Amino acid sequence: MPTHADFLASLRSGHRALLAWSELTDPMLVGLMARAGFDAVLLDMQHGLHDIASVMSCISEAALCDTPVLVRVEVGGFATAARLLDMGAAGVLAPMINDAQDARRFVAEVKYPPMGSRSWGPGRAMQLQRQEDAQAFLSAANEQTLALAMIETRAALQNLEEILAVPGLDGVLVGPGDLSIALSGGQFDPNGVAVREAMVTVLERVRAAGKLACAYGGSVERTRELFGLGYQLVSPGYDSQFITAAFEQTVAQARGE
Repeated sequence: MPTHADFLASLRSGHRALLAWSELTDPMLVGLMARAGFDAVLLDMQHGLHDIASVMSCISEAALCDTPVLVRVEVGGFATAARLLDMGAAGVLAPMINDAQDARRFVAEVKYPPMGSRSWGPGRAMQLQRQEDAQAFLSAANEQTLALAMIETRAALQNLEEILAVPGLDGVLVGPGDLSIALSGGQFDPNGVAVREAMVTVLERVRAAGKLACAYGGSVERTRELFGLGYQLVSPGYDSQFITAAFEQTVAQARGE
């Protein structure tokens, strides 16, 4: 049975992974994405519809498929992040991390001492991992839970080296939508030149720091480009986007359009 450790070891050894992005709360959709072959599923609590209850259910569904789950928390939701790890999430994604202080606060909540100050209570996580030895779980937990900071502002780009230097931060995920707005002063252009250049710079700095480079691709084509550049964990889009596209294609084909 694949484990969180297998998934993270694969990423850290340089392998690429495809990330499904879940906005809708039905666990069956998460199961369908997992069974389709995505390497991991991200549940979105920031801009998606997920809450604590849906995250709990979706993690359980993904576990049936041996697929790790990441969760994006709300801005500043570091305490929530720790609770999600207790529920069995393989990692958490924190949006709007702008400097090293933000990153340190985040890491402190999601890593156990001495690296952080996460409180003990991973009952459900231990059940899903079939781990009965509390000390064994504790000894491996910091290494086997992923803490990713979103890079999506000018401040984050300016402070990237300091953010990456925070012990316990495993990597970053670039959000091209917000980044495009920040870099342009108000224009939404996630595939524009400024964002593309910034993402190359981010990749170089992340590699130099020995951490994981992740990104939201937004399309199959852009995802393949990002993999080609060297990003390791990339999402081609979110569930409602793909469902809508499939419905529209079916309707058009049925009408002969």
